Amino acid sequence: MTRRRTLRRVGLLLFGANLALFVAKGVVAVETGSLAVQSEAINSLADTVYSLVIVGGLYLTTRPPDFEHPHGHERIEPFVSLFVAAGIFLAGGAVIYQSGTALLAGDIESLRSPAAIGVLVVSIGAKLALYRYCLAVGRTWQSPALVATALDNRNDVLTAGAALAGVIGAAVGAPILDPLAALVVAIGILHTGVEVVRDNVNYLVGAAPPDELRKEILRTALDHPDVKGAHDVIAHYVGPEIDVSLHVEVEGHRTLREAHDIESAVVQSVEELQQVDDAFVHVDPKELGEWKTDEAVDQLVETTEETTDRADDGR
Repeated sequence: MTRRRTLRRVGLLLFGANLALFVAKGVVAVETGSLAVQSEAINSLADTVYSLVIVGGLYLTTRPPDFEHPHGHERIEPFVSLFVAAGIFLAGGAVIYQSGTALLAGDIESLRSPAAIGVLVVSIGAKLALYRYCLAVGRTWQSPALVATALDNRNDVLTAGAALAGVIGAAVGAPILDPLAALVVAIGILHTGVEVVRDNVNYLVGAAPPDELRKEILRTALDHPDVKGAHDVIAHYVGPEIDVSLHVEVEGHRTLREAHDIESAVVQSVEELQQVDDAFVHVDPKELGEWKTDEAVDQLVETTEETTDRADDGR
């Protein structure tokens, strides 16, 4: 299945699941008056709204490249994720206001409701399943919007657990635990928003990817038998994907056609890495001595030479 169809299908699944949970929690909250369940209903309402944003955002980001967007539309995804974060903060603020008002008023009724317990248990199971599914799909297809949603679902498991503890506590004679659980839910909601913003700011400002990926890019370039060295390796996020530029060093006696073939082969191998979008390779004659100090490059070159020597000895 293509990235486009997969991401759109996941977006629709999220919308349907969150809408069903909102309706179930809303009905139980109205019947029981539980602040913890009400806070979870508000959380699910926010989830439903931003699921719509995700469906629309994923529709845009998975459109094929066109004349105005020759590299595709994936770079919209971090902005979609920030809309997700805005919805999360709004939901958290609403829950804090509601539970804080109840605590200050001090008039909290006891609550005994199997329905409240049941709907929260179902929510925990559903959110745990959505967390695992969205995280797997988001990492497989490099979708920051889905990874952000997975994080939200993970924290929803924790907040629903806190709400469940509050409802059970209220049922056994400690009604104050119900609004206190709602506050815990709110803190979890806000923490999720901070995580989503932190992760996606890196995509928007062109931050460097993890060092391990840079080493993998270098290793891939140096694996070419005619590449003797590399320098000026730059990798940075452009949206959720990575653009790479680097210089490779080859023997100076190579013809222009040979240098072109080496460059094309290195570009192809680097772009085959899952997270890399575009690679730009400049070919330098080794004899120019443009080598620059880089511990990662030095180690990889030594490893490559040792491997080549062992292969030659084996022959």
